[in-house]
Amino acid sequence: MAELTYLQAISDGLRTEMRRDKRVFVIGEDVGVYGGAFKVTLGFQEEFGHWRVMDAPLAETAIVGACTGAAMMGLRPVAEMQFADFISCAWDHLVTVAAKQRYRAGTPVPITVRLPSGGGFSGGPFHSQNPESSFAHIPGLKCVCPATPEDAKGLLISAIEDPNPVLYFEHKHLYRRIKGEVPEERYTVPLGKARTHREGSDISLITWGAMVYTAEEAAKQLDDDGVSVEIIDLRTVMPWDKTAVLESARKTSKVLVLHEDTRTGGFGAEIAATVAEEAFEDLDAPVRRIAAPDTPVPFSPPLEKAFIPQVEDVTKGLRELAEY
Repeated sequence: MAELTYLQAISDGLRTEMRRDKRVFVIGEDVGVYGGAFKVTLGFQEEFGHWRVMDAPLAETAIVGACTGAAMMGLRPVAEMQFADFISCAWDHLVTVAAKQRYRAGTPVPITVRLPSGGGFSGGPFHSQNPESSFAHIPGLKCVCPATPEDAKGLLISAIEDPNPVLYFEHKHLYRRIKGEVPEERYTVPLGKARTHREGSDISLITWGAMVYTAEEAAKQLDDDGVSVEIIDLRTVMPWDKTAVLESARKTSKVLVLHEDTRTGGFGAEIAATVAEEAFEDLDAPVRRIAAPDTPVPFSPPLEKAFIPQVEDVTKGLRELAEY
């Protein structure tokens, strides 16, 4: 085991697969000579060469289009968008072609698209989004949202192995803030399998990504009130672990869903609807959601703090559920 930051774990997982499988290559803006905007691929071009660590022009459409063709020819490309927001430029290649190719012709399209996402650093409306729900809605795409360094490595390896296009949302605010023990050997974490981040008996809090830590801080405050909060980290929002969520909901009878994405049409709505449909008779309160308001992400630090769900927002929601 080695203690790695979230960023180091992502880099380690990518390097592990590139050393193991020569079909894996990296392409993106500044991933080569510069080592990536956040230095995930620092030193990769020196080790693997220019043909496996390719600097691309400012053209996300070209990057994802090239990856789609390369994947259909048997390679395993890993594309980096400098920020998750920029994936919208490649919507057509990703959604119209890559996501549907296996359904249409049976052709595997093993693309992994790394998407630095999320706010918390005053990046403004073009560098801070969490657009996972937009893509979770598209049949043929998988969406991964790791919260821990251990999961970051294992889920990335699983994403690269998968025969389908996988969007890998890595939260920028976790890059150098979170550290954890990570196995040095190669391992995988299965897509679609949630983990229990914290055991509890009174309220189930369902979340993913950076919000796992916001949830954890809020849950600790509820301990002082004698309220036991269970935290389920989905890990992947598509596929998502419906079984784990329903088991937790039936165990506690109260559910709060938390995510950093905006509220309307966010993936939390899908979870809330499923719990209401399939575990209604086990509930002692309506399912509650806490999410960002339906606005672009503000640039101003005080406004961004008001936009992103904070510990006090979650604590308030948990207390209201506990008292219901």
